Amino acid sequence: MANLKLTRVDKVQVLTWNDGGQGNVFNGDAVGEWSAALDELENTQGNTGLVITSDDPKFFSSGLDVPWVMQQADVKPFIGQLEDFFIRLSLLNMPVVAAINGHAYAGGAVLACAADFRYMRADRGRFCFSEVKLGLAFTDPLLEVIRLLPAPGALYELALTGDAWGGDECAARGVVSAALQENDVLSAAMTRAEQLAGFDRRTYTAIKRGLRRFLVRPV
Repeated sequence: MANLKLTRVDKVQVLTWNDGGQGNVFNGDAVGEWSAALDELENTQGNTGLVITSDDPKFFSSGLDVPWVMQQADVKPFIGQLEDFFIRLSLLNMPVVAAINGHAYAGGAVLACAADFRYMRADRGRFCFSEVKLGLAFTDPLLEVIRLLPAPGALYELALTGDAWGGDECAARGVVSAALQENDVLSAAMTRAEQLAGFDRRTYTAIKRGLRRFLVRPV
């Protein structure tokens, strides 16, 4: 994986994204890398948890690689792959915690929604569903993923206004579990993931998938 780095610290898997200053954007190659990472994670053994973070100094993820998307003769296959990835991550068979240490825009905010818990910087970075400003409606599967945010009122406002909220407002409105200083975001996410990794993995997965059963597609 060229832009994703998977490491393990005790029981916690850490997946770090850095696409070399492009903003951690989703294009065909990126979705392929993420899908390969999920293949590896799904097949790990024993109780574990996952922390998703970024090594980009500015972005957790800025969302779609718009220039790349505009070059595609037919974007539907890619959108289907992106939907499948987000649903897969939402149902991953382990606890998932997002350490949002930079801007989470559009698809980057969707990525954060797919996690079970979120921690965010208080001093820098914004959380924003910019789709309404870009003239891009959510597909039905992506709507189901963003509805995973345990803050329906905040989600309604974010989705319909395109406003960009900082960490403190996200924490106050229930979008993230806490807003912290830069050096504390990853450690807080690691602590939560380690705690959740202490639970029986099959039980945790069954409860999570039960709560998210509307995302489970027929076999």
